Amino acid sequence: MRVRAGAVVWAGLLLATAAGAQDAPPPVAPEAPAAQTAPAAPSVPVTEPASVPAAETPVDAPAAEATPTPEAQAQNAPAPAAEAPVPAAEPILPAHDLSVMGMYRQADWVVKAVMLLLLAACFATWTVFLFKTVLFAGAKSRLRHSSRQIREGVTLASVAKALDGRRDPASFMVHAALDELRRSDAALDVAGVAGVKERVRSIVERIEAQAGRRMRKGTGILASVGSVGPFVGLFGTVWGIMNAFIGIAESNTTNLAVVAPGIAEALLATAIGLVAAIPAVVIYNTFARRIAGYKQALGDAGAGVERLLSRDLDFRHAPHPSPATE
Repeated sequence: MRVRAGAVVWAGLLLATAAGAQDAPPPVAPEAPAAQTAPAAPSVPVTEPASVPAAETPVDAPAAEATPTPEAQAQNAPAPAAEAPVPAAEPILPAHDLSVMGMYRQADWVVKAVMLLLLAACFATWTVFLFKTVLFAGAKSRLRHSSRQIREGVTLASVAKALDGRRDPASFMVHAALDELRRSDAALDVAGVAGVKERVRSIVERIEAQAGRRMRKGTGILASVGSVGPFVGLFGTVWGIMNAFIGIAESNTTNLAVVAPGIAEALLATAIGLVAAIPAVVIYNTFARRIAGYKQALGDAGAGVERLLSRDLDFRHAPHPSPATE
């Protein structure tokens, strides 16, 4: 009986438990222990990696949103004043060749013509220098030989014979004086010797003047180059500087790269003018001194010819025969 009563009690408890399980809410899953959830925490990073800029972090995001954008700043900025325009950027200029040939090629045609004219004048100066140097050397050598014969001679006839075939002014003087003496020989007894001496002096002076003029030939070019060359170069400089300022006005810039090439080309004309003029002046002064010395030596030779003539005329009226007839 006790067994049956216990079975009935357990059966009632099971039925009551089944009925309560149907009416009760679904069971809640128990919370996982801390030891099981801890390993999953490192898989979600708390902060951004170091390679990401600080401005992109969530902390700075509100500050970035508060800063106005450049477009908004440009819209809110006041308009610039009309009286102060922003200067335009200067253009990039090509490089200039500042060598002598480069400046010549880049120069204006007027400046080029001036440079070529001055170079031609410089060439003429040195040509005259070489030619006259050789001419002076030969003329002085011939005059020295003829002057020695005139000083050592006794009569015009003997000196003319010693200088026969030579073509220098002193030799011409001797032959011209001897020819005039022979032409006047018939009138000497009637007219006297004064006339023949005057005529011989006139011939000697004319020969000296012709010789001096021939030695001065070509020195006029030196004088012209020395006096006009700097002014011609200055004309080229003024023209070049004028073109340089015109280029500055057209380019609307004061950049030194625009100003310097034109001024350098202009100054090149003045430099060439000085290169042509300075040697011309020096060479002209040198030749002027040489011509003065040559004319003095030629005058001494002419005076020797007149002495020979006077000696011949004196021996003509002397009781003893002339040394030329011995």
